Amino acid sequence: MTTQTDNRSYYDAFSVGYDDDRETGYHQLIDDQAAALVQRVGTARSVLEVGCGTGLILQRVAAFARRAQGIDLSPAMLQHARARGLDVQHASATDLPFPDASFDVAYSFKVLAHVPDFALALTEMARVVRPGGYLVFDIYNRHSIRYAIKRWWGPRPTSSSYDEAAIGTRFLSVDEAPRYFPAGTRLVDRAGIRVVTVHPAPLRWPGAKALLARAEWKLMDSRWSRFAGFVVFFLEKIT
Repeated sequence: MTTQTDNRSYYDAFSVGYDDDRETGYHQLIDDQAAALVQRVGTARSVLEVGCGTGLILQRVAAFARRAQGIDLSPAMLQHARARGLDVQHASATDLPFPDASFDVAYSFKVLAHVPDFALALTEMARVVRPGGYLVFDIYNRHSIRYAIKRWWGPRPTSSSYDEAAIGTRFLSVDEAPRYFPAGTRLVDRAGIRVVTVHPAPLRWPGAKALLARAEWKLMDSRWSRFAGFVVFFLEKIT
């Protein structure tokens, strides 16, 4: 496996087989939860996904948003998103190709942890959102079961060319995240995805799947969400 590469090459390679088994089990659950969180602020509004990949979440969001667009750094990932009939274009999270105040909501899941300049990506998301609109995004939580398992087991392969160590990954705590929040925004809510799921495998087992799914939905807005593998922040743009 290669130890370090650029994000575009990594995700171009990852696009081969990326969608396999992502409409069931673990991946279905976390994508359903991500879309449900966006729906809280994005129903009947104009919405941008930063790092849309193959469009699995954006497709869900498009069902309730007035207008749903996406950008991604990987042309190969975007081919799959376009095949889903989604409105997407090639761009970087740190240089969004839209005028100021173009959207009501900008969101991103499982992407910004891999962007070298996290603060700039959030600033760009805030720039393209109208005052009164929202940023919805996650961090990879250093104080989580998921982080402990990744430290224990090491990186997993993501393609025939790379494993997870091939690109940089930023893990933050809930208390560290606010230092990256853009000026002119305020925190209005927080939620968690993957709070008690130790490993994705049990979500393929019929009995365990139902129990774990119920637990994850219940705990998403609980005080235990601060220990989730993915902690989601809602920022309102106030200026």
